[in-house]
This record gives sequence, structure tokens and C-alpha cells, in this order.
Amino acid sequence: MTLRPTTTHAPQRARRHALGLAGGLGLAALSPWAAAAGRTLSSLKAGTFEPPRLAPDFALQDARGGELTLARFRGKVVLLTFGFTHCPEACPTTLATLAQSRLALGAPQAEAVQVVYLTVDPARDDAQRIRTYLAAFDPTFVGGTAQPEALAAVRQQYGAMAEKVATAGGGYGINHTTSVYLIDRQGRLRAMMPYGRTPQDYLHDLRVLLAAPL
Repeated sequence: MTLRPTTTHAPQRARRHALGLAGGLGLAALSPWAAAAGRTLSSLKAGTFEPPRLAPDFALQDARGGELTLARFRGKVVLLTFGFTHCPEACPTTLATLAQSRLALGAPQAEAVQVVYLTVDPARDDAQRIRTYLAAFDPTFVGGTAQPEALAAVRQQYGAMAEKVATAGGGYGINHTTSVYLIDRQGRLRAMMPYGRTPQDYLHDLRVLLAAPL
């Protein structure tokens, strides 16, 4: 199937609303972990890549120091997304959703899930700002930055986009891909979740991917 990343166009709602939206979702209806063993990868709620391929790796600056690569997280399910800290709606909504699904997953399964957030706005998103921003959602989230050319090369490998747009008052926003890429524990690009899906959708797919043999 052909997958096209979804993009955001000048969203308006604030981060506080996004956190409240995700935080207000009840967990009682979430499927039990044990049921995932009977599911197959074809049951993923995200759109799947067929056949799966090795996710393009990269070497960027980790916002917490050192080098950020995908290979570092081999053995974990990686949720890769692109965004920027001044994003008023799509990014905080997505990050809140991912934090909620990881919380619902619970230990020890949550420890096998890694969220990686790559900035599309390196001019404003330095390492400290990214680190502080992500910690407000989940302290385990990892952020990456680099020179604009290096970040653009990574986006190109994933078919993602980022386009600066002028805003009132001389500022700017960025229209960018808002889909989340699901990478399995073998480092293969398995699926892409469109923007706006629920924590329950992510929880379902994480359990399926974690239950799959290495």
C-alpha cells in the first residue's frame, strides 16, 4: 500500500489543551496485554509498509548529549516523529498521545518503547529547549537536532516535509509532516500512524509489535 505522511497547516490550539485532551482519555477500555500475542502485524491500525524495509538510520545531535542514531535503540519499538517546539497544536497533541499510550502500556513493556522527536526548526530549537520541551510530556522521550541540511536529508529519506511559512508580526511557523513512523525491534519501518489517532490505537499497535518475535 502507498503511504503518504499527513501534514499540519498552521494549527491554532495550545499545548495545554492537547495535554488535557490526552490526559482525559480513560484507560479502562484499553485491550489487555496478553491479547496481543494472538494478533498479527496485518492487524495494525496504522498504515503498513509492504514489504517492510530497514528504517533509514541517521547520526544527529541528541538533545541530552552525544550522538543520536536509530541503531542505538535496536531491540526496542521506536516511534519516530518530526516537529518543533513552537508548534501550537499538532506536535503537543501527538506527544501527549504518545506519552499517554506509553503510560498505559506499563512496565516493563514501556521500557521497550522509545519516542524519537526530530526538530524541523533547528534555528530556534537548541538542545536545551528540546530537552525541556520533551520532558514536559515524558522524560524518556529523546530529541534530535543538527544542521538544517542534515535534518533535511533525514526527512527526505522518510518522505517527510517541512516548509516555513510567514505569520503575522514577522514571525514564522512550519507546515510539516505529522505522521508517526513505527519502527520494529529489528529496525524495520513497519507502519505510519496518521495525525489525530488515539492513544488506544497506538497502544494496540505497540502491543502487536512488542509481541512479534525478534
